[in-house]
Amino acid sequence: MGETASNEKAPKTDFIKGLKAEFNKIIWPDKDTLTKETAVVVVSTVILGIVIAALDLIIKFGLNIVLG
Repeated sequence: MGETASNEKAPKTDFIKGLKAEFNKIIWPDKDTLTKETAVVVVSTVILGIVIAALDLIIKFGLNIVLG
């Protein structure tokens, strides 16, 4: 019938070494940059939430007028 594939795997130490090498390539942001970017995300999320709530109220008000 068919031949079975070999189940040989790379040693775990090679995987760990590769993982450490990839982590060393990561450039982590400094505290100031991280704070600024977090503030931008929070502010934009709040603004988007307000816009969606306003549109929801406008549509609800319009439907109440149309449907009576």
